[in-house]
Amino acid sequence: MLERDGRDGRTEVTFVLPAGTPPGPVGDFNEWKPGTRELTPRPDGTRAVMIAPAAAASHSFRYLAAGDYWFNGDIAEGRPDGNSHLTT
Repeated sequence: MLERDGRDGRTEVTFVLPAGTPPGPVGDFNEWKPGTRELTPRPDGTRAVMIAPAAAASHSFRYLAAGDYWFNGDIAEGRPDGNSHLTT
């Protein structure tokens, strides 16, 4: 799930996944560098990370879970290249 919030002329995007699905640590939106940004637990049991990407831009992304398991977001637009896509 993606949560969007506009602040000071910028768009903040929070990537949210259920707790434990998939199991283990999950990273996201980090220029394909594993371990750079990891989703952290929230009080409601979900895991999340917030980023503030460049305004009015298109971004491709995938999640990377433990065991080198790459997967796409469930709400983001799918792309022919196999990545999820986000427009801010």
